[in-house]
Amino acid sequence: MTQLQTVLYTARTRTTGGRDGAARSDDGRLDLQLSQPGGKGAGTNPEQLFAAGWSACFIGAIGIAATQQRVKLPAGLAVDAEVDLGKSAAGDYGLAARLTVSLPGLDAETARRLVEAAHQTCPYSRATRGNIDVTLNLA
Repeated sequence: MTQLQTVLYTARTRTTGGRDGAARSDDGRLDLQLSQPGGKGAGTNPEQLFAAGWSACFIGAIGIAATQQRVKLPAGLAVDAEVDLGKSAAGDYGLAARLTVSLPGLDAETARRLVEAAHQTCPYSRATRGNIDVTLNLA
C-alpha cells in the first residue's frame, strides 16, 4: 500500500439516499442527483462518476508520461472509459473496466508506451490494480 507523504488535495462530499439520492461537495462545485444504473431517474450513478474521474485522471497521467518521454501529445487526445457493475459467480458485486485511449497521429508503439506508463502512475489505475479486471485499448 502506498503511504502518502504529502496530501495534495482532499475531496469532500456528502451523499444522502444512496443510489437514488444526491451528492454534494463541501465547496458546492459538485451538486447532483443520483439514480440507479440504467434506471429512469434523471441523475447520474457512481459507475459513471468513477468512469469520468478515472478517464480524466488517466489523461493527466498520459501528460506526465509524454513529458518524461519527450512526446508531443495530439490535440485530439481522449479516453473513453467503460465501467461495468456486475456479479461474480459467488454472487458478490464487483466492477470491471475498459479504457480506450485515442492518441491520433502517434504511432502505435509510442502510444502504447504512453498508455502503459500512465497506467503505472494514474492513482485510479493504481487503486484498482489487482482488484478489478482492467483492459487497456488504443483507438
